[in-house]
Amino acid sequence: MAEDREEPRDAKVVKSLLESMGVQQYEPRVVHQFLELWYRYVVDVLTDAQTYSEHAGKPSIDCDDVKLAIQSKVNFSFSQPPPREVLLELARNRNKIPLPNSASGPGILLPPEQDTLISPNYQLALPRRQVNSVVEETEEEDDAEKTNAVNPNVSQEQRLEQQSHQKVSFALPSKRFK
Repeated sequence: MAEDREEPRDAKVVKSLLESMGVQQYEPRVVHQFLELWYRYVVDVLTDAQTYSEHAGKPSIDCDDVKLAIQSKVNFSFSQPPPREVLLELARNRNKIPLPNSASGPGILLPPEQDTLISPNYQLALPRRQVNSVVEETEEEDDAEKTNAVNPNVSQEQRLEQQSHQKVSFALPSKRFK
């Protein structure tokens, strides 16, 4: 009972409202959140009522200003859905227009293969196996040598890297579901 005496009157009102609605268990923060919402709503309504009173040239706020402020708040915050008949008429008008035919035929339209995740989008650098006795030259090495001969700016490290690694890329097998 000591807690009840220390609580503000508004907090007691919120608790009695919660109990009247059948809410038995709640966190103490709920009361504070309701109070904050309540105060904010009252301040907004009274601010609007004061604006209406000043617009009408009245020296103070009266009951009609508060009613008008509450009514404008309700009209602004809550809107009624259109009647069922209006919605049905709109649906009939919309459904009169047929959907366009699919250009691709039946099934799901898929993106081009280069835009999918199953296309090759990576390269592996595999070290080449070098045989000590005989070094075979391939077309890639010949091309690399011609490129290096034409481009003298290529460093020795880059030349060794080109010669010691072979780049390989391959596509993952795509699974087709039927």
